[in-house]
Amino acid sequence: MLRFRFSKHMLFTSVLSLVLWNSGSSFEMYTFDDTPGLGRVFDGIGAISGGGATSKLLVGYPERQRSEILDYLFKPNFGASFHILKVEIGSDTQSTDGTESTHMRTPDEENYDRGYEWWLMLEAKKRNPDIKIYGLPWGFPGWVGGSTGNIYDDPDRTSMYVAKWIMGAKVHHNITVDYVGIWNERMYNTTYIKTLRKNLDANGLQNTMIIAADYASAFSWVTLTADILADPQLAAAIYGIGVHHAETFSSKSAIATGKPLWASEDYSTPNNQTGAGCWARTLNQGYVNGNLTGTIAWAMITSWYFDLPYFGHGLMNAFEPWSGHYEVSSPIWATAHTTQFTRAGWRYLKHGSGAGKLSQGGSYVALVSPDGKDFTIIIETMAGITYFNSFFTQLHAPGEPTIFKQLPPIMVENNRLDVYLGVNQILTLTTLGHGRKGQYPTPPPSKPFPLPYTQDFESYRVNEEPYLFAQEIGSFEVHQAGGKPWPGDAPDDPEDDHSLL
Repeated sequence: MLRFRFSKHMLFTSVLSLVLWNSGSSFEMYTFDDTPGLGRVFDGIGAISGGGATSKLLVGYPERQRSEILDYLFKPNFGASFHILKVEIGSDTQSTDGTESTHMRTPDEENYDRGYEWWLMLEAKKRNPDIKIYGLPWGFPGWVGGSTGNIYDDPDRTSMYVAKWIMGAKVHHNITVDYVGIWNERMYNTTYIKTLRKNLDANGLQNTMIIAADYASAFSWVTLTADILADPQLAAAIYGIGVHHAETFSSKSAIATGKPLWASEDYSTPNNQTGAGCWARTLNQGYVNGNLTGTIAWAMITSWYFDLPYFGHGLMNAFEPWSGHYEVSSPIWATAHTTQFTRAGWRYLKHGSGAGKLSQGGSYVALVSPDGKDFTIIIETMAGITYFNSFFTQLHAPGEPTIFKQLPPIMVENNRLDVYLGVNQILTLTTLGHGRKGQYPTPPPSKPFPLPYTQDFESYRVNEEPYLFAQEIGSFEVHQAGGKPWPGDAPDDPEDDHSLL
């Protein structure tokens, strides 16, 4: 076991010391000090509904269970309490686990009711009005690429396709899109990025910030940062640099840009205790190792069918709308150790003054509120190793794991505070008084899909997707069909009959 001792002289504006006691009388001290100035601004922790069917089955849940699941994801101080929701800008093309519908099937057609991401964004905002919305295309309809099929050949056309999705979110759903990306895991184009910024500004979307380029770290940390440093216009167009699977590191050139650095897609791990530990380490060490200030998990929730790729890689599970069964997995609570006790806009303490590695494995970060009145420390020992409220998780222990358990408040006595830590643990120490492990009654038990299954589509709105059907290549939606009712149906107005197109 490792023994930590905290010495508290004054919280701010002085020094909080963490003393690591080894066997015998030797010790090491870790200092939490704001006098050298504060570190980078914290942009938040989020999750992705994108890549096809990642949230689709959630929509078909009975109302009670659906509301409970959404609370675990978005309700502040209840579950994961995400700061950012990243969604796919649909394109009618297969994008990992299915197809999400586009808002423009032709250059002259617009529809801002298709698909389930509008609904999900509204539900997230309903629970947390401060949540940030981030849109990203996984693909584009064929017409956007024109005769060559290259979406970058006409950057005005492509950027207006994206800008119209952002405008449609505001006009039709009163949703402000805070961030927008370039193209999921595809090579960026600097002319397109600058054109996108120009067209966003021309359409009153100056507050929608560009995260570039949602691609592999080698291209973003090296190639893109070189482009930014060489091109002031490109630098002005980009708010932050976002990479996929950064593995907690960035680069000297990325730091030199002065831009916020994000792991704009990360995690992709089974939602068991191992996945929870990996995620906890990522959230802390992204800042410790790479100065990353935003981290977003794929996928937010496993809400797609069992035999599709990456099944079980959501932070929780909800894939049985016919039974109402769902599972709140340990990565949700690993997230809560950070999200429930911080907000976007807080500041990290600097490396060496509140962020760093523990000598026997693990890491620590500290964040302070903008007014300097609240302070949170998150410690993880996944690699080995004030009047403060404390929340504790123990993974990989005999018997049932301890998950996001609120411990009795720890009083600072004689200016000292002792904390004992073992391996595979997460500990949050915070001055904030809120934070809880939200809990609803046990969901209904798991059941197999009910067969035989029939569907007349009469309960859906026109243009709505039938959510128990998985669109994999292309997309479909409900339309009025006209004609006569099926034999055996109750007499009805033929114009009200629906079909799937």
